[in-house]
Amino acid sequence: MSVAPDDSMPAGRLLLSERIRNTLTDEIASGQLEPGLALDEQQLATRFGASRTPVREALRELIASGLIETRSRRGVIVARTTPQRVMEMFEAMAEVEAMCVRIATYRMTPFDRARLIDLHGASEDMVARGDYDAYDAFNRSFHESLYRATQNEFLAEQAIAMRLRLSAFRRTQLREGDRIHHSYDEHAGVIDAIAQCDGELASRRMRAHMLNAATALGRYMEARSGGHVGDAPSRPPIG
Repeated sequence: MSVAPDDSMPAGRLLLSERIRNTLTDEIASGQLEPGLALDEQQLATRFGASRTPVREALRELIASGLIETRSRRGVIVARTTPQRVMEMFEAMAEVEAMCVRIATYRMTPFDRARLIDLHGASEDMVARGDYDAYDAFNRSFHESLYRATQNEFLAEQAIAMRLRLSAFRRTQLREGDRIHHSYDEHAGVIDAIAQCDGELASRRMRAHMLNAATALGRYMEARSGGHVGDAPSRPPIG
């Protein structure tokens, strides 16, 4: 199946494989590319005006994130992930992120704290420009810096692995309404709690940040696909 080129994606410093990955990510997460749809390398290469090499790299990364999968006799297809499954993943990730930021608040070095503040400050211009690709990359660095600031390598590895499975949906939720601005403000709230050395407050704010992201994703997917994805999980938080 051939898909019309998306000319709305801004040009930037991203590699071609990253631009292909990001476009396909948005289309899969929003439901534009439906589960079970076969993705043909040559058709994708023609669509993006690329050779097969960056297309293959993009597809490898999408397989790693669970958005697509390989099937015998069918090749690469869009994986089937239910909205309920995605919301459950966000709920689990919210608890892991909350735990990470609570531990990091008490263990991070002054260098770690300064890096977070610098990253957050640099993201202001991305928000003002509405540069989703740049903000998505920043967002990944911001959260992974918090994981590593726990000084617990195993915890950081597990958090990064979980984040990889949710990366497509965490990226897509930024496109819902003013979500990118709200995300920026919520990061500021987390940093403020860290500055106060209040790990419990930072943890609560991070949990809320993640569940707000889940709600934004649900709204975005419903608006784009006409489906009924519901809101973020409303069960009581753990701990």
